Amino acid sequence: MSNSWQGQRVVILGAARQGTALARYLIAHGAEVTLSDLNPHVDQKPLTGLPLRWVLGEHPLSLLDRCDLLCLSGGVPTDLPIVLEARRRGIPLSNEAQVFCEACPAPIIGITGSAGKTTTTTLTGEILRAEFGSAVWVGGNIGNPLISDLEHIRTADIVVMELSSFQLELMTCSPHIACITNITPNHLDRHGTMEAYLAAKQRILNFQSEQDWRVLCADDPASTTLPITPRTAWFSLRPVPLDNGAWLDADGRLRLRLSTPAPHPIDAVICHRNELQLMGDHNVLNVLAAACLAGLAGASAQAIRQVAITFRGVPHRLQLVAERRGARWYNDSIATTPERLMAGLRCFDQPVILLCGGRDKHLPWDEALRLMRQQCKAVICFGELGPMVASQLSQHAPPPTVHLCHTLQEAVRVADQLVQPGDVVLLSPGGTSYDAFHDFAERGARFTEWVHELP
Repeated sequence: MSNSWQGQRVVILGAARQGTALARYLIAHGAEVTLSDLNPHVDQKPLTGLPLRWVLGEHPLSLLDRCDLLCLSGGVPTDLPIVLEARRRGIPLSNEAQVFCEACPAPIIGITGSAGKTTTTTLTGEILRAEFGSAVWVGGNIGNPLISDLEHIRTADIVVMELSSFQLELMTCSPHIACITNITPNHLDRHGTMEAYLAAKQRILNFQSEQDWRVLCADDPASTTLPITPRTAWFSLRPVPLDNGAWLDADGRLRLRLSTPAPHPIDAVICHRNELQLMGDHNVLNVLAAACLAGLAGASAQAIRQVAITFRGVPHRLQLVAERRGARWYNDSIATTPERLMAGLRCFDQPVILLCGGRDKHLPWDEALRLMRQQCKAVICFGELGPMVASQLSQHAPPPTVHLCHTLQEAVRVADQLVQPGDVVLLSPGGTSYDAFHDFAERGARFTEWVHELP
């Protein structure tokens, strides 16, 4: 491995976490690396002292004149002129996830999906750590580029890796155990059509061997159209027993059954859904998916149960951040699609004051708007999406109380004026954060901060 990159000329587009981690790895293994970013003010300090060529403020086609491999970070579109020209010249494309998977000595569990992939990834990692201890590595699109840990990963370890559609659309390898949590409209501003988005997600399965496993949602219409192999496990909320999979039975119990040819057969009740700390049917599905994945990787029913009934969730995903004057405030900043917004709303029976907005992904909103009219006491719209949502809600009777704000901070103040004991204030935006914040995590952190600053 130490010589495989010797003398290779690699151009990396995008100098965020993935790009800088990949640059550091490739340089350490002998590659000649050029790192290019459209931001002319990228912080170069993390790579200080490395023999690295920087090209900032543009991606000139001249970068390809000395290029054996072009690597794209996750946020870099594949229709950029330099990427199209690379394809025309026959220069291969790759990314940090592909380089990691090709070099990783340990078996990989890969997880993707339109929603739930981060929670499922985290749950799976926690279950496997409960079973096997420190020999489990969790990362990928979840925030930690796993290539930074590659030299410490041993053959006997297990890797749990979250993968986005942006990463998958360039990849030509698949994990040993692959999971798609669901496929609903998302990132159409990037992929253009639902067919292209589905094709990107499906690539997590396309390069599996006959010995590899796939875990799919039996309740998701798009997932049931995917190719099925004898080594397919399912998860479902329907009370129908599965030979290989996990389901919610008629008594509200989470069941797991893995039969031959599963490498670790198991047949057990994990817990009752009332024992889960996580809210909502979508989170029951996440636990069922994680149970399948961890079970296939060798976890016991005891380890699965231990994590399932104690796991309190991932930050910015229906996270309770405050209780004020008899009302609860929840941060669901991860909800960057109408589908995720609806999942959050369905978790509550109490009157909801919804904070909705951000930047649109060009996704259908009709169903979300209907649910908002049914379940929301008030909707406070903010950001670039705000005027569209406010206008649509006001056109149909009976509308909830609608308020239009320029910023999320202003929306928090309006919510504080409207809230009464017994209410829920829910930040579940339905749009991305990029109109005002670096990412959904920053948006959620600022929301939490502004809630705590209220008098």
